[in-house]
Amino acid sequence: MTGYTMLRNGGAGNGGQTCMLRWSNRIRLTWLSFTLFIILVFFPLIAHYYLTTLDEADEAGKRIFGPRAGSELCEVKHVLDLCRIRESVSEELLQLEAKRQELNSEIAKLNLKIEACKKSIENAKQDLLQLKNVISQTEHSYKELMAQNQPKLSLPIRLLPEKDDAGLPPPKAQRGCRLHNCFDYSRCPLTSGFPVYVYDSDQFAFGSYLDPLVKQAFQATARANVYVTDNADIACLYVILVGEMQEPTVLRPADLEKQLSSLPHWRTDGHNHIIISLSRKSDTQNLLYNVSTGRAMVAQSTFYAAQYRPGFDLVVSPLVHAMSEPNFMEIPPQVPVKRKYLFTFQGEKIESLRSSLQEARSFEEEMEGDPPADYDDRIIATLKAVQDSKLDQVLVEFTCKNQPRPSLPTEWALCGEREDRLELLKLSTFALIITPGDPRLLVSSGCATRLFEALEVGAVPVVLGEHVQLPYQDVLQWSEAALVVPKPRVTEVHFLLRSLSDSDLLAMRRQGRFLWETYFSTTDSIFSTVLAVIRTRIQIPAAPIREEAAAEIPHRSGKAAGTDPNMADTGDLDLGPVETEPPYASPKYLRNFTLTVTDLYRSWNSAPGPFHLFPHTPFDPVLPSEAKFLGSGTGFRPIGGGAGGSGKEFQAALGGNVPREQFTVVMLTYEREEVLMNSLERLNGLPYLNKVVVVWNSPKLPSEDLVWPDIGVPIMVVRTEKNSLNNRFLPWNEIETEAILSIDDDAHLRHDEIMFGFRVWREARDRIVGFPGRYHAWDIPHQSWLYNSNYSCELSMVLTGAAFFHKYYAYLYSYVMPQAIRDMVDEYINCEDIAMNFLVSHITRKPPIKVTSRWTFRCPGCPQALSHDDSHFHERHKCINFFVKVYGYMPLLYTQFRVDSVLFKTRLPHDKTKCFKFI
Repeated sequence: MTGYTMLRNGGAGNGGQTCMLRWSNRIRLTWLSFTLFIILVFFPLIAHYYLTTLDEADEAGKRIFGPRAGSELCEVKHVLDLCRIRESVSEELLQLEAKRQELNSEIAKLNLKIEACKKSIENAKQDLLQLKNVISQTEHSYKELMAQNQPKLSLPIRLLPEKDDAGLPPPKAQRGCRLHNCFDYSRCPLTSGFPVYVYDSDQFAFGSYLDPLVKQAFQATARANVYVTDNADIACLYVILVGEMQEPTVLRPADLEKQLSSLPHWRTDGHNHIIISLSRKSDTQNLLYNVSTGRAMVAQSTFYAAQYRPGFDLVVSPLVHAMSEPNFMEIPPQVPVKRKYLFTFQGEKIESLRSSLQEARSFEEEMEGDPPADYDDRIIATLKAVQDSKLDQVLVEFTCKNQPRPSLPTEWALCGEREDRLELLKLSTFALIITPGDPRLLVSSGCATRLFEALEVGAVPVVLGEHVQLPYQDVLQWSEAALVVPKPRVTEVHFLLRSLSDSDLLAMRRQGRFLWETYFSTTDSIFSTVLAVIRTRIQIPAAPIREEAAAEIPHRSGKAAGTDPNMADTGDLDLGPVETEPPYASPKYLRNFTLTVTDLYRSWNSAPGPFHLFPHTPFDPVLPSEAKFLGSGTGFRPIGGGAGGSGKEFQAALGGNVPREQFTVVMLTYEREEVLMNSLERLNGLPYLNKVVVVWNSPKLPSEDLVWPDIGVPIMVVRTEKNSLNNRFLPWNEIETEAILSIDDDAHLRHDEIMFGFRVWREARDRIVGFPGRYHAWDIPHQSWLYNSNYSCELSMVLTGAAFFHKYYAYLYSYVMPQAIRDMVDEYINCEDIAMNFLVSHITRKPPIKVTSRWTFRCPGCPQALSHDDSHFHERHKCINFFVKVYGYMPLLYTQFRVDSVLFKTRLPHDKTKCFKFI
């Protein structure tokens, strides 16, 4: 009881029992752990040994345990796939190893080749360096030889005569005045620029008698002329206007002569002066008759033989349109060639030659010998006989229905008002002009008025009387625009007029229209022609034509643009070596002096074409009626024309051939930045490219964060004054090459296409060479012209959205082409490409040249342009018909000619294979 109690209460006895219990528990755990270890370790070993040695039966098929052969294991279904995989992998490993060894051998061979190429490159670099040294030495030697054989000459020192120069030796008679004895060349050096001083007529007494319209028109023209200067001390020529006088002003010859002598720079004899008397009416009298003009030249519409000094004085046309421009809409078309009447004449002779010779003469020289024959009676009888024969419909009237206009003695007076005469001439194929019966009257205002009106409405003038002096006869070949027939041949006139072919007749009518527009139509054309004749006579080059100053928009260029392989790949077209030199401008043109002598008649008598405007800063257009068109600078640089062809002919007249050339891309754009950037990037690496001029046609400037691509050549972004499609053809001063590639911002052309087109243009520099072709057609039901863009074997236009043309035509388009056409382009925001085709065809009388493209012209995915508008084609129909009215005929010419490279394999649509292709 006590022990149990002690154990329960934790006494000393209880402590011993607790220790025994703990010790027994530990022994149990240790034994248990050992037993488990024996079981887990030795039992598997014993079992494995037993399983591998237990089965000792003689029959192998009865063995349940023990190792088996590999082939027996493969008999198990789920192991068969693994075996196949193992065998396949082993085979592939063997193949890969063989390939690795083969590649290693190839790599070793290529490494040897690379080393060989590196050595070849080093050798080539050395050879190239040697060639560069040879070329440099050759160029240096060439320059030395050129300097020895063609030394550069400095400009001559300009001569400035003294204010009170003694003057020239007087000629034996006033009628003997010519340039060599009555003109002071020392005041007009070659480099003077032909300065002209115009007197203010209001500062002199006779100025108050001048016709206000004539005076106002003359003063406005003089202020705008490029040659007019305010510094009289340096002037080469002095101009004074003395007519036309108001009616009924009567200014005595002595008074006019005294007033002329009092001019500040008259210098006793009036040398280097020109006195101009413009006649606005057909009855203008000879104001300067019996007036001593000294050594001053006279320009007027009426001259007597005793008064006119050939090669010195000038016969000018009457000033019909004093303060207004001609209305092209009222001018009849040049076709049809044949009109209602074969020829017409209306006039009345106030005084016969016989009565005129019986009057008291006031001429300085009396007629010697027998009096001249009076053919007027024979002319009247012959023309009436033709009219009565009814062989052709003619109209001749020798008596005016109303009071005839006043006229000079023996002159055929005009009948009726100007409007009535023009209506009759519009119905006339030929217009007869009978010169005065008195041969002493070389030309009169009445005859000049008849000539002016005939040319204005397209009636070919037939002048009866070979002694007549036509306007500017010493520089114009009137035989190309008029028929001059001696009066004794009046009986042969009908036969002569019937023998002219339609083509010759149309050519004469067209030339007459050109002469009228260029030299007679306005006050500016008359004044400019007078100055140009004198400047041409004394062989001074004209002032340079002005260029449009480009207002550049600053822009930021980014990284170099990549080259689109689709654009740069030439495919199967081998264009030979290309020029990879840095941009260079067209070389200078040095034919400024010789062209005023060698090409005088061609430049004056040709429509403004290859021989009418010549290059000068950058062109020297010898347009004598527009004196401002001449100067010095770069010009047509004919390239690569080879032998023959219009390109060779065109460039030979402009100074010869040179071996190389580049072109400038002009790209018109309007707020399509992404499309523009893509188009510019496609130009990267384009051979022959000199510069890109981007015409920014929007009033909104480009985005400031816009990054422009770096394509290896300068990109000039030009800001325009207004949104106008005419800006595409402005002669920007940044264009330093003769060749211009006009291209839309969404055009998609390959480099080989552009290169091929450029090389074709170099062979035909006077024409438009491009890719998209169009043609015009006659709409029979509506009796009008239509614009057609359907694919056809025939074309008459090449759109300037992708075309080459000469910068020469940019000047003509902007400064010479009628303003009415440019206004039409601005009104419709359309048709500028048609206007350029009209202009070039009108000038050259040749169709454009289409170069085959690879049907990739338009940019895929680009935003729609103006041409997708429904009204686009309707407007182009209207433009064509309006342009025809302005030109007076349809200048576009059809052609089936298309230029392909021999190696250019064009992918033609299946429905277009019937078209012919010329190579």
